[in-house]
Amino acid sequence: MTRALWALPALSLLLLACPKQQSATRPSYSGPPKAFKLLAATPEAETEARAERRQDLYVATDTGEPIPAVVAVGQVGPLSREGGRVRLYGDEAGTLGWSVDNFVLLEIGDAKGTVLNRVAIGFQQGVTCGSEHIDTIGGMKFSFEPGEIDLSTLLPADEPFTIKASALDAGGVGQTTDLYLVLSAGEAVQGEEDLRNQ
Repeated sequence: MTRALWALPALSLLLLACPKQQSATRPSYSGPPKAFKLLAATPEAETEARAERRQDLYVATDTGEPIPAVVAVGQVGPLSREGGRVRLYGDEAGTLGWSVDNFVLLEIGDAKGTVLNRVAIGFQQGVTCGSEHIDTIGGMKFSFEPGEIDLSTLLPADEPFTIKASALDAGGVGQTTDLYLVLSAGEAVQGEEDLRNQ
């Protein structure tokens, strides 16, 4: 009896020292797809016809304009992907591809909109914002297949974020189709193929 009583404090200390078991898998979004419109379709127009410029950006180009003209701008959030997948499409239903001339700049921010990361998608040979070199995802082209661009690993799994999208033109003519961010079920896998700089 005394031996059993003596063992109780030791057992209590042992239980306190053991960390609480946490769920082995993070909850993943399992609802129906949700679409958020990033950009509205803007018809083709000459670069010189667009008055607004992104003076903070510099585009590496041989023949075009290094300070890009703004074709269209949109923003979504704050929202959370809840462990789900986030891909880009040309329609709300997530069935169409999309296109842009020259490229889309995505500025990913926290819940208050403070920019944490920037990526460029489309046809350009390099973009900088001040001294920051902006990563490129996807191929250097004008058109993308439905869901080809997966942003999941660039976004927080559980924390709210904002995304500002700017369609930018670096010379000649510029345009964009509708652009939607679609949240769908499915855990983003860390070992997935990285699309950056391809």
